[in-house]
Amino acid sequence: MSRNLWFGMLVVVLVCALCTTGCRRKPKTSAIGNDNIGGITGSGQGSEQGLSSRPEGGMDVLAVKFENVLFDYDSAQIGEAQRAKVEAVADFLKKNARTGALVEGNCDERGSAEYNMSLGERRALAVRAYLVGLGIDGAIIQTKSNGKEKPVAMGHDEAAWSLNRRAEFVLFNQ
Repeated sequence: MSRNLWFGMLVVVLVCALCTTGCRRKPKTSAIGNDNIGGITGSGQGSEQGLSSRPEGGMDVLAVKFENVLFDYDSAQIGEAQRAKVEAVADFLKKNARTGALVEGNCDERGSAEYNMSLGERRALAVRAYLVGLGIDGAIIQTKSNGKEKPVAMGHDEAAWSLNRRAEFVLFNQ
């Protein structure tokens, strides 16, 4: 009986040890090669705020905020008015060589989850291609699609939808 109790306790300890340890998962992103989507060019500026770092998702994320790049309905084309926002990020990356960028593509609530994941990825890739066209090394730019899963505006009208059709930048130390 004592032998069975000892064996049972050993199994419980091993199961607990396996459950409490494990590998940290990396965020699902894709590092894309030198794709060029649309050959977009332009000039302008964006806004940025102060620097500080905090670990998040395994990355040393910088607290530098840039304006979101907004898109038209069902489009992954960067409009003329939005290009300056991407150029501001490119300028920052050129001045901060040890910084990488994650571009997150987002959509509004309309459309299927699958379609919006694809559209979000196309938006992220379009921004990435524009950054590469501005001279940023494609190896430091990751892309991710959130589809319609991370809205910034909760309304069900064009005002909210237009804010949710966006690409966001997360800058991090490499």
